[in-house]
Amino acid sequence: MQKILLSIAIILFFYSTQSMATVPLEAYGKLPSKSLMVISPNAQLMAYRDTSNGKDLIVVVDIAKNAIVNAVNINGLNPNNAYFVSDDKLILVASDTKKISGFLGKYEISAAFAFNLSTNKIHQLLTAGYGIYKGQTRLGKIIGVSEDKKYAYMPAYKNAGSYHLYRVDLEKKRKPRIHKRGTSDTIDFFLNDKGEVIARERFNESDNLHRVESYIDGNWQEVFRQETEIRSKGFTGLTPDYKNLVVLDAENDHGRWAYYTMSLNDGTISEAIFSHEDKDVENTLQDLQRVVHGVKYSGFKPSYEFFDKKLNARMRGINKALPNNTFNIVDYSKDWNSIVFYMDGEQSAGDYVFYQNGALSFLGSSRPDVPPEAVHPMQEDNFSARDNLNIPTLLTLPKNSKGKNLPAILLPHGGPESYDRIGFDWMSQFFAEQGYVVIQPQFRGSSGFGPSHLFKGRGEWGQKMQDDLTDAVNHYAKQGLIDKNNVCIVGASYGGYAALAGVTFTPEMYKCAISINGVADVEEMLDRDKYKYGSDHWVVAYWDKVVISDKEKSEQLELISPINHVNKVIAPILLIHGEYDQIVSIAQSEDMYDELKDLNKNVTFIELKKGDHYLSNGENRLKALQEIAKFLKAHLSA
Repeated sequence: MQKILLSIAIILFFYSTQSMATVPLEAYGKLPSKSLMVISPNAQLMAYRDTSNGKDLIVVVDIAKNAIVNAVNINGLNPNNAYFVSDDKLILVASDTKKISGFLGKYEISAAFAFNLSTNKIHQLLTAGYGIYKGQTRLGKIIGVSEDKKYAYMPAYKNAGSYHLYRVDLEKKRKPRIHKRGTSDTIDFFLNDKGEVIARERFNESDNLHRVESYIDGNWQEVFRQETEIRSKGFTGLTPDYKNLVVLDAENDHGRWAYYTMSLNDGTISEAIFSHEDKDVENTLQDLQRVVHGVKYSGFKPSYEFFDKKLNARMRGINKALPNNTFNIVDYSKDWNSIVFYMDGEQSAGDYVFYQNGALSFLGSSRPDVPPEAVHPMQEDNFSARDNLNIPTLLTLPKNSKGKNLPAILLPHGGPESYDRIGFDWMSQFFAEQGYVVIQPQFRGSSGFGPSHLFKGRGEWGQKMQDDLTDAVNHYAKQGLIDKNNVCIVGASYGGYAALAGVTFTPEMYKCAISINGVADVEEMLDRDKYKYGSDHWVVAYWDKVVISDKEKSEQLELISPINHVNKVIAPILLIHGEYDQIVSIAQSEDMYDELKDLNKNVTFIELKKGDHYLSNGENRLKALQEIAKFLKAHLSA
């Protein structure tokens, strides 16, 4: 086996001596060769997913010896998360689209699996119908581990109306036992270091009541209550003394998401502890018992802040060493002396880097087929929308281009309450490799830039949110960067909706459009969610607030649905949709295709067999990229 720990400097020098060559499409379309890289609590073992050479393995390595000590075939499992719960037990979290006996249709079901390194065996922890309610789908969440590391504590429904916390055996397959009973509206539990439940969070969707209760002297006592359709406070973890919950909230002077604590004794909420005037606290860094060590701030490049000042200094030093790269923390030892980073950016298509003993070492590349010198540069930019709102934007420029009058891909992100980041984006990099500049506007309604920017998108689907995309094209055309007559709009999920809205509401603006798992009929999407969740569910309330400004104006849904404006289409359209997509039904693309075909419009529809919403299957991702390449070659000049 090739030596694992090589210095970054040596790796970059090796790559810099290679000649620049065209990167094949397959290098972008296939899944990363290495992913989910994590370390054991004692920092002696490292595990990762390896999909190279046509296999799918979880590989375990002895770090000091640079040797593989274990490997197991996980073909068909398709995990999306991994972490150690002890030095000899690894947890894999995966999801799959399946039928549930007694229920109509298919569902995306998540589950957790324990990989025992001593026995080399894997078993599923919670299984629907085995000691718990069969009609549930989210069974991959672990919120704590017993002191002896023999049991995991996992929430699940006992029946359709009771949500409890279960003690689940990590050694072998056994029926789970109820550790602490919940209620029909319990949504979370919090435990101390002894595995004792000390608090639970509740949200009653019928009464719009959000509560937190502490378990004090054998009784549940309410310490927080708020009437709200959509929860505005996020209870994410615990302080090290287990006396306070960690709260993420945006009720402060500068209107940014910040970190607070709430007393489990009386509900008193502290002043902001981690807070930034121009960044949101995006999430917390916490251990297996959900004790919070620090926070991650939002932004094009990730940044962190810790209670431990030495960790803050360490992060500053790492960022200073390679200032044009981003460093995302993916795992760390119990004492934080060993940290695994995922690095990408300048001359990096995604590399795992290990910090230990004051030095950085190279662990492995997630995309070895994309050499560093082939990574196209990304840069931050911004422009003013027609109402003078500042729109942060990312640009990916083809290497060696003159940066003038280029063909362009406008690539709005999904969500829509999400945002793009600096780093190796396989689709953006593929487009740049073909000679296109890629424009990613963080339109109003995007998260990551403060609640004000986020809330300006509420009720603006197909309206001001879409105007921001139009304004992006006009701005960069005026700057001379792009050829205004040679722009294709491409997106997935909400981005797919924006692509279809672009060629229906502003048909002269785009030369072509590609929608991947996109929404065409907004009214049908909302009706489907009401049928799926029930009219009282917070998801329905959320979409009512996000999509339209006045839910009484049903005609607005018709106006903002691209499927009702297909007669305006003049540009060719490519529709790609996963057969098993559980977020946006494939019927959205099927219906759009039928309507376009009836009017003899230039449209192509590609169904991805057994495909999900996220293109998580390597074969489907490759097929999608091949179809996109063929479509662009026919309809967009490079």
